[in-house]
Amino acid sequence: MFPQSGDLLKSASVISGEEHVVNYSIVKWMHDEEEIKMGALQALQIGLWSVWVSGILLIAISLYATQRLPLSKNPNFNHGSSSDLDTPKITIFTAPTPFTGSLGTKQSLAIRSWLALSPQITVILFSQHPSAASFATSLRSRVLVEPDIDFTFLGVPFFHSMVARSRAFTSDIYVFVDTETILLPEFVLALNYAHELDNDWLLFASPRNVSNFPFYLDEDGKYWLKEDGKRKHLQDTLGASWQWNCCEGRMMIAWNNGELPLHHGVLPPFLYGRGVHNHWLINEALSSGLRFVFDASWAISILALGNSRPWSNGLVKSSTVSDIEKGWEYDGNSHLAALYGSSSLHESNYSGVMKLLKCDGHYLLINTTEDILHPYAYKRMSLWKGSIAKCWKSKKTLVCVSGTKKSQNRMSGCFLRDRLVPPKTLKFPFSLESLLSITADKNKTVVLTVAGYSYKDMLMSWVCRLRLLRITNFLVCALDYETYQFSIMQGLPVFNDPSAPSNISFNDCHFGTKCFQRVTKVKSRMVLKILKLGYNVLLSDVDVYWFRNPLPLLSSFGPAILAAQSDEYNQTGPINLPRRLNSGFYFARSDGPTIAAMEKVARHAATSGLSEQPSFYDTLCGEGGSTRKGDNRCVEPETNLTIHFLDRNLFPNGAYLGIWERKNVKAACKKLGCLVLHNNWISGRMKKLERQVLSGLWDYDISTRMCLMCLMCSENKLTRNFET
Repeated sequence: MFPQSGDLLKSASVISGEEHVVNYSIVKWMHDEEEIKMGALQALQIGLWSVWVSGILLIAISLYATQRLPLSKNPNFNHGSSSDLDTPKITIFTAPTPFTGSLGTKQSLAIRSWLALSPQITVILFSQHPSAASFATSLRSRVLVEPDIDFTFLGVPFFHSMVARSRAFTSDIYVFVDTETILLPEFVLALNYAHELDNDWLLFASPRNVSNFPFYLDEDGKYWLKEDGKRKHLQDTLGASWQWNCCEGRMMIAWNNGELPLHHGVLPPFLYGRGVHNHWLINEALSSGLRFVFDASWAISILALGNSRPWSNGLVKSSTVSDIEKGWEYDGNSHLAALYGSSSLHESNYSGVMKLLKCDGHYLLINTTEDILHPYAYKRMSLWKGSIAKCWKSKKTLVCVSGTKKSQNRMSGCFLRDRLVPPKTLKFPFSLESLLSITADKNKTVVLTVAGYSYKDMLMSWVCRLRLLRITNFLVCALDYETYQFSIMQGLPVFNDPSAPSNISFNDCHFGTKCFQRVTKVKSRMVLKILKLGYNVLLSDVDVYWFRNPLPLLSSFGPAILAAQSDEYNQTGPINLPRRLNSGFYFARSDGPTIAAMEKVARHAATSGLSEQPSFYDTLCGEGGSTRKGDNRCVEPETNLTIHFLDRNLFPNGAYLGIWERKNVKAACKKLGCLVLHNNWISGRMKKLERQVLSGLWDYDISTRMCLMCLMCSENKLTRNFET
């Protein structure tokens, strides 16, 4: 790479010749200075030689000094990364339980171990619990909280919602891992290697269980210390105590930010931490063939602290729910795995998956069953595939590969254990009474809705809106078996009414139909039953869109008052005219007068050939409105219950002010101050759906079975958080 002496002389001669040409006229009459000029030429040659010799000497010294730099021979001793200049940006996603007690301590230790690996690592916590926000604040911008995903009524996050929300973050590598998992430095080294692969990829790694972990990180997060404060080598200390754990759902999964999706099709609504979902994702990625999938369990040490535990976000009273009662969650995941994807889970076999090994200081991608190296292992050499090459057949490498084979044999069958497909019918272990105790708020109030299968999508849009408003005290009464099963899979607190009418029409059960008349009578019966159990009820049809939480206002009405929406469409005049009480939205307290009055309504509706709505008005306000008081009240004389008709500016019906016909329905309601807007006064299920979807008052993605949590708003928020 350096010029030879002859080249230098030749160059010098050229330079000399050029100078003589340029100065020819001067030399002719300054012949006496020729010796001086030749001396300058010699000085130039000597100077050039000095530069080249000095350069060679400096390069040699630099190479020697680099080789003599002290390198850490045990990356687990010094927890920090030696160099982060070329490290890709890694975002780790996890869903913690509340940061309280021993579990909170484990989670805090684990997350600190992740952050200590590299300044390029950011952690995202999927949680709605206040303790997560407090914990994230203590670690500044490197830990962020993302609450806008779907949770079940017991607070369990949905895995498909977590994966979808992760796309709102910009990162080179995405990682999903359990919160009680310690990651060691080879985690970053292995991901650095994977990041250099030419193709899009997905890797997974099974954890090793550690029953006792007597270590903590120093203040700087660089070294692991034991109780005596001395630095310890983790692998030397724990090597004999950890055990492989590939059967549970605590494995780590990572993929690069590439152009290709992880798999074909849609990710089902699996419950996070309830088994199956990780294995399903790996199996689908393998079957789809879109990405290079490999097992990094032997290249990355993942330590699972203790046994896996049932997941809860601590926001609901799920402590009253036993582990036995939570078995339906695991059955539900297995049920989904059998219904969706290329094959059922129990047929999966990962023995032929490429393994990432680190043998004798080199990373290898190898099929251990056939001793075949993958060409990705030679991306900077010739693309070669075949039996292990001679250059890799060192004694250390062969011992390493042999040890991997032995450990793989001990793990065989692990993915097949207890993976039988559950029966078609999912058994929900909760009675109405138990659901009430779990979901009711501190005032013993619940929001009740009633729905059949033809309105399942509108039900989910209604649920998603309540979730976005952080309203969790709702219940669903399913009118049929299909709605009941659907609601279970969507994580809803659902119960069925055994006395509900059968043969409910899918498209012909709207206002005015015989089907509608039969179905509506279920609502008053269910409300009465819940009132008798000691709970206040806000009954809301699924076609009522909630802009804000109306419960604070409705709860301000005192006892013996039933607050109901008015169906009056005229802009002026009384709003309590005959049969203008809307039984699709009302608030009832669990007190003597209300219960007695509701019993009268239910009896009247049972013998009526109409829907329950006329029974409400005729019973509570008298036929023709004989017990009306003023323009917005009635008083039922026998029970002395007051019926208050709600302000239509706050609780407009579907015909008031022509709001649904406005170009921007949301803006019109915001200007009016609406708390809710009823999508009634329209005939036909499809017309009702079309009007609500086209107006933008829709919060559910039917294709992915996920709530629409204002993705663009979340993206803007996340960008700001990263910049700070």
